[in-house]
Amino acid sequence: MKKKKGILFIISAPSGSGKTTLCTRLVELVDSLYRSISMTTRPPRPGEKDGTDYIFIEKPEFMKRLARKEFLEWAKVFGEYYATPKKHILHMLKRGSDVLLSIDVQGAMKIKRLKLDAVYIFILPPSLDMLRERLVNRSTDSREAIKKRLEIARQEIARSDKYDYIVVNNRLESALDSLRAIIVAERCRVKRDR
Repeated sequence: MKKKKGILFIISAPSGSGKTTLCTRLVELVDSLYRSISMTTRPPRPGEKDGTDYIFIEKPEFMKRLARKEFLEWAKVFGEYYATPKKHILHMLKRGSDVLLSIDVQGAMKIKRLKLDAVYIFILPPSLDMLRERLVNRSTDSREAIKKRLEIARQEIARSDKYDYIVVNNRLESALDSLRAIIVAERCRVKRDR
């Protein structure tokens, strides 16, 4: 019997929707699901660890890697660069491991254009008012930055129809249940089993 190829799960959401929390919990709860660690040029936020939350690198090093085509996708967001290292992900998929990518809509659409077999999941906040409240409560952004994040959120939500699934993060446990159900269903799809 031929060895199964891994499944690439791509999760996107507006900033403040709970994507990072959901992805962290999902990897803890679902067997054989590995989270890809993105690279970024932005400085770490309080509590973030290099190599766990992100791989933090300087802009000149990022640009060298970009020139060498080492990224599956990349984007510039709020003046900082973010990217998904390509080599490790493709290796994991080839050996049959399922990989979870937590990336923005720009990056997800770049991967979609590559025609990679992937499952696209969009996390929605319960409302834009609730999203604004979450952004204010996390106390990491200025008023102007929050306003900009909300503008971008509207644009990202408008593109959610490009995804295979939409999960509303109204309650963390309910959203997690939905995400786990999607992963189980995708692992059982006939087209993946043959």
